[in-house]
Amino acid sequence: MNHESPKRIVVIGAGIVGASLAYHLAGKGAKVTVVEAGGIASGVTGTSFAWINTSCAGPDPIAALRGGAIAAWRRLETQVPGLKMRWHGALSYGTQDGRVSSESLLIDRARIAQLEPQLRRPPEQAIFEPEQGALDAVAATHALLAAAQALGATVRTHTPVLGFAVQGAKVTGVETAAGLIEADVVVLAAGTGTAKLAEQLGASLPIHASPAIFMRYQAPPGLVRGIISSHAMEVRQDEDGTMVAAEDYVDEAPDNQPAAIAQRTASAISDELEGAESITPAFACVGLRPMPADGVPVIGYLPQVEGAYVCVMHPGVVLAAIVGRLASDEIVTGEPASALEACRPARFLAL
Repeated sequence: MNHESPKRIVVIGAGIVGASLAYHLAGKGAKVTVVEAGGIASGVTGTSFAWINTSCAGPDPIAALRGGAIAAWRRLETQVPGLKMRWHGALSYGTQDGRVSSESLLIDRARIAQLEPQLRRPPEQAIFEPEQGALDAVAATHALLAAAQALGATVRTHTPVLGFAVQGAKVTGVETAAGLIEADVVVLAAGTGTAKLAEQLGASLPIHASPAIFMRYQAPPGLVRGIISSHAMEVRQDEDGTMVAAEDYVDEAPDNQPAAIAQRTASAISDELEGAESITPAFACVGLRPMPADGVPVIGYLPQVEGAYVCVMHPGVVLAAIVGRLASDEIVTGEPASALEACRPARFLAL
């Protein structure tokens, strides 16, 4: 690496993953430019339930990454002004998920009622994970990008990428309507748009858009203290009363449209929670999560062309802090991070 001049790095995508990368890269002295086709957090980041948990059903090839996710967010919370987390824990019951982590506690009805006093019918028992939390993913993205800018990064929104400058099998810049931005490394962190960008560089990455229903409600503050995940609902609440809920996408049928699901979910929530009779849907949509074919994040350099680094994953909000730290280290120092070994794009591109 040339020690005289800092690495020029263009990060494509101003969602939470791109924002974390930009912050960590700028903190390591890189000259960072973030380019985003829309506004900040205008993609899937804005429709994320943003539950920070480390659990995974079944064998987990990224256990090392997931295991460091909460600690990485806790560290960022102390470093980034305006980054606010809510560490109230998560309560799960009546779901077939069976997600259990080493911190899981099996608690009884009395303790459940203590943790979530508005539950009309607390179950006999539930799993409580006290170390888990949530964040406002849009606010967190803004906070990370502001911190990156304070470290010298440039953020260009409404600047779609038109193509790449490539010389001798090496990416040398990103073409935009405002001109060419020169780069030593280009990072593709554009969520579901990442595969299309990689295709322009000759790499075919199997990343599909996986739909989920995201809903926001206006509600009286204090109905839900932590995160509740049950057979009836998956909800959490911000301090101002805004309630956030998530549901599985079913199909295109009219009664499974986001607005219809939001109404059904509202009645399920008011049936479960004392004081929730007056909640009103404020927003409902289908969020498209970038899902690699094998479910494992795609993080690392494209083998076809030098200087192109991919960073795309689900769950993006959970992993953004730890991946931002590890990937930025890897990009700046050139030393591969062993925790990212299972994530390399080359696994899809072997001939």
